[in-house]
Amino acid sequence: MVVTVSLVALFGLVLFFLLRSRTLGPGAAFIAAGFGFFLASTGAATPINQLTTSLIQAIQNL
Repeated sequence: MVVTVSLVALFGLVLFFLLRSRTLGPGAAFIAAGFGFFLASTGAATPINQLTTSLIQAIQNL
C-alpha cells in the first residue's frame, strides 16, 4: 500500500508537470496510464467513481 501511494504521488507529480509544460507525447501517455492504474488501487478510487457517477447523472438531468 505504501509503495502504491508513493507511485501515485510520483506519477501524479510527473503528469502535472508534463501537462503544465505542454510536453505531451508517448511518454506522457505512459505516465497517465500508470497514474490511473496506481490511483485505482488506492482508497481514492471509490470517491472518484462516486464523483464521476454524480457528474454524469447531473449532466443527464440538465
